[in-house]
This record gives sequence, structure tokens and C-alpha cells, in this order.
Amino acid sequence: MAATIRDIRDRTGLSLATISKYLNGGNVLPRNRELIEEAIAALHYEVNELARGLVTNRTKTIGVLVYDIQCLFVGNMLHYLGQELHKNGYGMLICDSCNNEEMEKENLQFLLSRKVDGILVFAVSLTGEFLIPAKRAGVPVVLLDRAFRGEEVDCVEVDNRTAVFRAAQALIENGHRRIALVASDVEYTGLERKKGYEDALRAYGIRVPEGYRVGGRHSFELGYQGMKGLLEMDEPPTAVILSNYDTTLGGILALNESGMNCPDDVSVIGFDDMLLAKVIRPKLWIVSQPMREMSAKAVQMLLARIDHVEKGGPVRVSFTADIQRGDSVKSFL
Repeated sequence: MAATIRDIRDRTGLSLATISKYLNGGNVLPRNRELIEEAIAALHYEVNELARGLVTNRTKTIGVLVYDIQCLFVGNMLHYLGQELHKNGYGMLICDSCNNEEMEKENLQFLLSRKVDGILVFAVSLTGEFLIPAKRAGVPVVLLDRAFRGEEVDCVEVDNRTAVFRAAQALIENGHRRIALVASDVEYTGLERKKGYEDALRAYGIRVPEGYRVGGRHSFELGYQGMKGLLEMDEPPTAVILSNYDTTLGGILALNESGMNCPDDVSVIGFDDMLLAKVIRPKLWIVSQPMREMSAKAVQMLLARIDHVEKGGPVRVSFTADIQRGDSVKSFL
């Protein structure tokens, strides 16, 4: 039979009020704390978080809304978020929105019904209207990986626009002029990355065929079909930026199937320093996002809101992405 708070009382001789205060995070005398902790260990007492939540109005659970749990970037971020939350005594409840805005709304309501203390969001939607119920309920929210158009919400992201500008700039500085981009044209990150591409072309006075701009939703299929179409053009690009990890996977497969050589026939810069970048040859140039640091910052911001440490207006933190050089870019200089 599971131990109860009364068993701790009987073992320590302390009052239920003192024991309850300790279990709910309150301060008790050092000697009393030692007695309670010894009793908990000896009795194998486990805190009933649901019952404690009724008292503290906390469940020690964070909801996580993701746009697509199959996305490897999301999977890696969840790994780091889970580690950071665990260090702070929290668990997480994950809901996959499957790139569907209606499902995203339903998932938000589900998390609110489970009385989560806060919500981390990898959003499908481009606007924050679906988050209104969380605001009304007083549940803090922090966005990850993407922001909203014209709306300020606590957010942790990468400076996507500058990241792709620097990738295109690296190709231009290696003598490339026929540079293509495969990027989402329906998601915040892809739209920002496309802006960085256009900024670089404009800054260096370069014009490219419209067909060099390949759009869709970030996915393996977009990378595969996008690269395939580019390589089949009468005048294919000499370099391609694949602006997402899944898109990079698809693009590399299409390139391998084509029989063309990288970088002799086409140079490639991919996204995210994960398994692909480590195992394929030639070693890819990669735009690397600081996923661990982004995750830690997002958890820190959310817990600061939950604990009412941060009471000001929305905070937006933008990290810088690194470009890791490899062997997949040919120089014409």
C-alpha cells in the first residue's frame, strides 16, 4: 500500500501542516526538512501531483504544440526541451498539429483542459488568433522557431533572414551567380529565409530565373521534387540552398539519383547540423541553428512568466545561426 502524508507524520512527529508546507514548496526549518526527506526516502513516498496541483494551482506540466512531430528539427528540439524542463521539475505534454490550423486550435483547447502551467508553441498558423483562449485563461505562451505577422508574443527564434543572406553571400563570394533556393512559401521560417535570399541577390545585383525560386511547404517531398526540377532545367543552377533539414534530405536524394556530382556539377548548402551532415559525402556546408540554446532560453522565458518573475511586455529573442563549411561548395575563383 502506498505511503501517505499521515505515515510521514507518524514517522517524524511533525504536524500535517508542516509536512504539507514542505511538499508544496514552502520553507520549513532545516531540521524539519531533514526529517521529512528521510521519511520520504524510507517510506518511498510519492507526491500526488494532481492533488498538489489543486492546492498550488500548478500541475508541473508544460504543454508543447508542434506543427509536425515527424519533422526531425522538431524532434531534436523536443529532446532539448524535455531535458531542460526535467531539470526544472516539469514534465511535458506534446500535441501534434499535423500542419493543420484547425487541429492546432483543438490541441490548444486540449492542453488548457489539462491545466498545463504554460505552453511552448511551434506554430502552424501565421497569426496568433488561436492563442486567445490561453491568454484569457492566464496561461503563458512562448513561441519557438517562428514568430507571428504583426503580433508580439514571447518568442525564441533564429534570425532566418540573415542566415540565408549569409549562405547566399558565401556562394556569391565563391563565384556563383546561378543560385537557386528551395524554401517554404507558406510558413514563417521559409518566408523569412526567402527574404534573405532576395536580399543577397539584390545586394550583389544578381538576377536569376523565376524557376530558381522553388516554393511549397517545408518537407522531404519539396526538397526532392524541387532539386529534381532544378537539375532538369535547360540552364540549371550552379548552386542550391536547401532551407530546411527535411528539404535538405529530399534534395540530396534527388541529387544522388540524378548521377550529377556535388560540388562539381552543383554546389549545395543545407540546413541544420544533424545526422545527415555528418554521414554524407562530400561533407555539406550547413546553416546550423543553436537548438540546445534556443530550447534552454524558451524554457527559461516560460518559467519566468509562470513564476511571475517576468511581468513586462512580450520578449523576442533572436539567435544567430552559424555556417559550417564543408566540401559541397565549388569555387569558381
